[in-house]
Amino acid sequence: MLLLGAAPRAAAQSTQIRGFVDVLSYYQNGRVNFGLGEQDLFITSVINERLSFLGETVFKFSLESPTDFDISVERIILKYNYAGNHSVLLGKHHTPVNYWNDTYHHGRVFFPTIDRPLLFGLGIIPLHTTGVSLQGQNLGALRFGYDAMVGNGIGSGDVVDNNPFKSVTLAMHVKPTDGLRLGVSLYHDNLSKGSNAHSHGGGAVPVAHARLSQDIVTASLFCTDSVFSKKVELLVESSMVNSNSDSLGVQRAVATYAYAGLRLTDKLVPYVRVDDVRFTNKEVYFMPNNTQSFVGGVRYELNYLAVLKLEYQRAKSHLQRAATDRVTFQIAVGF
Repeated sequence: MLLLGAAPRAAAQSTQIRGFVDVLSYYQNGRVNFGLGEQDLFITSVINERLSFLGETVFKFSLESPTDFDISVERIILKYNYAGNHSVLLGKHHTPVNYWNDTYHHGRVFFPTIDRPLLFGLGIIPLHTTGVSLQGQNLGALRFGYDAMVGNGIGSGDVVDNNPFKSVTLAMHVKPTDGLRLGVSLYHDNLSKGSNAHSHGGGAVPVAHARLSQDIVTASLFCTDSVFSKKVELLVESSMVNSNSDSLGVQRAVATYAYAGLRLTDKLVPYVRVDDVRFTNKEVYFMPNNTQSFVGGVRYELNYLAVLKLEYQRAKSHLQRAATDRVTFQIAVGF
């Protein structure tokens, strides 16, 4: 009787395990280098008609040791669909502050370029939030969507907040027609003295003041498949960060990128991306390193799970005397 009763319950669950990996070679400073990117383990499971699970774990070689690797749990999310297209999500999320962070996980095969835009590497965006959120998708004629999230703040871990304040994220978007998405978001947090940087640690410094509040406002435009032309891909996003300290008032950072691709054939897409990140002179949270970058490349899609990319990047920052040039070839696959 026990075996007969267990069979229907086991059959009701549907679990999928996927993987993604990328390898690359790049030329910089007169040298050719070979490297491994990230290996991404991606798990989804439909537990019942309302409850589902998503897990994502990344394995990548350490920058500090050529023989060691790091393991990072990027997402653990339990999602409960409580009514129609409305759900509550609990766990570690990609913070829905912009289109890129909310759409592209760590599988580089889906990236339109080889790597993320510049604002991610400089610490502008809080990549992850551990907490709870309410989400709605494809509501009404405009296919309205929203995310309302409360969670551990900037610099906090996955099991404890580093101060009594909680971060709040509010995001909404509309998709009035196929191939067009317009979105806006607001991220707010308060940091206590001594709090660390954004959780991924890029480009920011510990808070030295008694208290710092931070607001990030982002607007995004994604366009493809029917608005201008079925051959054109366009993604533009801009984030403005206001950091308000007790003693110095409001300091501002603005980070913008624009990507455009042209699908010449079903498989071949040449593209460009420009990045611009600017800080005020009295920045109290980020390292004030104004940086601009140009990326030009070509993407060849063998199929939706195997992509080749060849890319040139030129970057110039305020703290570097000369611009840096880099040519990269990447193979990204899913399995």
